[in-house]
Amino acid sequence: MPRFRVPYPPEFRRQMVELVRSGRTPQDLAREFEPNAQSIAHWVRQADREAGASKGSGTTSAEREELSRLRRENHRLRQERDILAKAAAWFARDKTPSGSSNS
Repeated sequence: MPRFRVPYPPEFRRQMVELVRSGRTPQDLAREFEPNAQSIAHWVRQADREAGASKGSGTTSAEREELSRLRRENHRLRQERDILAKAAAWFARDKTPSGSSNS
């Protein structure tokens, strides 16, 4: 049996959020449908954050996507910087004055 379940489709999540907002409880919906009450409550909080209704410290999906993109870019830039630093050190070490003799 797989360890993780395939995520519920966004439309299903939206329907659950609408049902909670219409007055049904997450526990009631959990008994009727498959997801547990905690998941449904999380979807409602996330939808509130997305709509700007909640002033909590959570991040929106767009903010999480931007953070992920910036972290990838930061990682790539650090790798490029390290490569350039190693190349500069190699070229500086390899330089010998031309035309000089030790005789």
